[in-house]
Amino acid sequence: MIGFIGGTGPEGRGLALRFALAGEDVLIGSRDAERARDAAESVREIAPSISIGGGVNADVAEQSNTVVIAVPYSAQRPTLEGLMDELRGKLVVNVVAPLVFSNGVASAIRVEAGSAALEAREIVPDAIHIAAFHNVSAQELLVPDRALDTDIVVFGDDADAKQKVMGLAEAIKGARGVDGGGLENARYCEDLTALLLNINRIYRAHSMIRIVGI
Repeated sequence: MIGFIGGTGPEGRGLALRFALAGEDVLIGSRDAERARDAAESVREIAPSISIGGGVNADVAEQSNTVVIAVPYSAQRPTLEGLMDELRGKLVVNVVAPLVFSNGVASAIRVEAGSAALEAREIVPDAIHIAAFHNVSAQELLVPDRALDTDIVVFGDDADAKQKVMGLAEAIKGARGVDGGGLENARYCEDLTALLLNINRIYRAHSMIRIVGI
């Protein structure tokens, strides 16, 4: 079971859709159970045959083996502090990009721990932490038949967990998983999100990344 904490936003719903299309059982979580169920239903309307449900964050985290953290950065610490027991021993996949917006322009936030992923590991040290999916277009994810011409860079210090998440990345049509090294490298893709959003604003596009030469 793959659970999404804060999965009601476009990125969470998009990844939930793609994982469910790949045959995974998926749960979308929220602080509000009704909002989570509505988000799950909106995804099911796109692909009626998928296995997806919704519930409050604590129940979703408890029921899931892999937990995707898809909350805004401002909500990461209080959310994780409230789920420490439920996340203990779980594979936690962090997709959080610390950003701030001014007049529509995105800027990366400096994180004292070094990155959102490293901060998450400090908050919940008993989980296995992987960072990935920072630079994937939510709008493109929500079009189920669309192949994504993108690489998904995956960061982590547990080799088996990193390979598992790279497999999830490659379950997305057109995507390739790329090993980005240890969790300390996650900040580079977290920060890159701001650049891509600003490029999108200029070109009215859904830009992503491709690593060449490997």
